[in-house]
Amino acid sequence: MNTAESELTWCKSSYSGAEGGDCVEVAASTGVVHIRDSKAVAGPVIRVSREAWAGFVGEA
Repeated sequence: MNTAESELTWCKSSYSGAEGGDCVEVAASTGVVHIRDSKAVAGPVIRVSREAWAGFVGEA
């Protein structure tokens, strides 16, 4: 994780429960949505445009 990503405010789904479960976390920054595995916060991060994320959420 780079410095910019460590300064993001990450949000986890309320459906993940107290134990974390199999979930993703998302954080928004200017023009980009960052997505990571909630169980591997130091692992890889996927970055997509806000438009792409809105399209995904709209179809989910």
